[in-house]
Amino acid sequence: MNTILYKASERGHANHGWLNSYHSFSFANFYDADKIHFGALKVLNDDTVKGGFGFSKHPHDNMEIVSIPLSGDLEHRDSTGRHAIIRQGDVQIMSAGSGIAHSEMNANKDQEVKFLQIWVFPKKQDITPRYEQKTFAPADRHNVIKTVVAPDDETAVWINQDAWFSLANYDNGFTGTYQLHNENNGLYAFVLEGEATIASEQLGKRDAVGITGTKDVSITAKGNLEILLIEVPMQLN
Repeated sequence: MNTILYKASERGHANHGWLNSYHSFSFANFYDADKIHFGALKVLNDDTVKGGFGFSKHPHDNMEIVSIPLSGDLEHRDSTGRHAIIRQGDVQIMSAGSGIAHSEMNANKDQEVKFLQIWVFPKKQDITPRYEQKTFAPADRHNVIKTVVAPDDETAVWINQDAWFSLANYDNGFTGTYQLHNENNGLYAFVLEGEATIASEQLGKRDAVGITGTKDVSITAKGNLEILLIEVPMQLN
């Protein structure tokens, strides 16, 4: 088993007033040669957007873009005519494929929206752009690893990649095991709240660890734990 520790304090940071963003990987003006990507995982931005502000319409192509609100409401519009509100508990994916333009705005004027935006390199190029959104009850991930993004699970949102996203909420002292779908894949474990011991690494809030060379990973909560697990191919097409 091989591990790479990604400390929260070492993330890139940009505060634009309306947007306060932390970058786990090189993005925009943040560049770190050791944080280009983790396999097919290219971007993990931890964003806070002030009320009434957001990202105006802009284009993407050939990228799988996952949005996970942590609090508040995110308003999505895109060039296919799609208009939706994404709330805490929802997971949205946009397969940009051959090309799509979208905007993401704070749906409220009087409160912040906090959300993760995650980019994954696609498996197939230039597919027809598509969008999907589903709601996942927090109770379904209590001491359970709940798959929310997958290429092969109808209960999750579909992704154009052999990648799986999972969420789990563990009680203090609880230990669970994540089984990788492919032993050649890697697992990126990102602590949203609380503390954990993962692959012998001690992680706090917003710390992460990248793990390769194993079929399974043990996760033990220290205090109440909320965690995001992203399994991706380590070799790009």
